[in-house]
Amino acid sequence: MLIALSIRDIVLIDRLELDLGSGLSVLTGETGAGKSILLDALGLALGARADSSLVRKGAERGQVAASLPAWSAERRSAAIP
Repeated sequence: MLIALSIRDIVLIDRLELDLGSGLSVLTGETGAGKSILLDALGLALGARADSSLVRKGAERGQVAASLPAWSAERRSAAIP
């Protein structure tokens, strides 16, 4: 279960703090709203391979952190040079 997702300087996202409540969470939105960016960011926090093309234009580096329950891992994060 994902508790929170923090994203800085990834693709189009300057800064985002997403806190998810208990229960079912659903991402919906129009085409181009950024749903895939959120899922890609979560993948980065969980260990997916990253490259510098994900860093927002004009930013030096991007950062993603995911908060997970204590039974899995307290916090996973990734920094992209």
